[in-house]
Amino acid sequence: MLGKAMIFGNPYVGVFCAANENVGLVPFATESAFPDMVKKFLGIEHAIRMSVDGCSTLGALVRMNSNGAVVSQSISEEEVRKIGRVIKVTKIAQRHNAMGNNVLANDNGALVHPEFDDRTIDLISKALKVPVERGTIAGYSTVGSSAVATNKGIICHPHTSSYEMEIMEQTLGVKAQLCTANYGTGQVGACMIANTKGALVGETTTPIELGKVEEGLVLY
Repeated sequence: MLGKAMIFGNPYVGVFCAANENVGLVPFATESAFPDMVKKFLGIEHAIRMSVDGCSTLGALVRMNSNGAVVSQSISEEEVRKIGRVIKVTKIAQRHNAMGNNVLANDNGALVHPEFDDRTIDLISKALKVPVERGTIAGYSTVGSSAVATNKGIICHPHTSSYEMEIMEQTLGVKAQLCTANYGTGQVGACMIANTKGALVGETTTPIELGKVEEGLVLY
């Protein structure tokens, strides 16, 4: 299922929200109907209102797959307990600490910021229970905001090179497709949340872009 939304009057849903196959994370201040919208379009059981270090930019700070979640070390213990009721949480001590922006993952693998050290790679691999590779997307180190990956497909920045796409496909085990959202934005990870059952994308995404999202993430 494919839906469109705004959050705080902003079409960059992927900056503020995070999701996997069973769980959605949404900021505290979203309107009352928003968690139900996330559950409806992603076909998930839980949509949890929370923050990370008091911040509402959950999509930038958290990366989840079905096996676990990696988050900035700045997350509070109370926040860890809240998300920990539904998924195991691993705090990552890293200079590039916005895990949602710097990690792209599904249940097959993870592509991460090229400057992540071996210790960080090992922690992410153990937390998400997948092999991890360093890489870029369209030359950007912020791979999580430059693409969206599910267990069915990947959509990525339109300037992604064929070599980068090959690395993504090998690492995550699914096909990648070039795409934009929110009327021409290449940082598609900032524009939406998605899983194998659906996606919730920014309100300004065009019908042509919606078709590309649906095709690339195999949502038909």
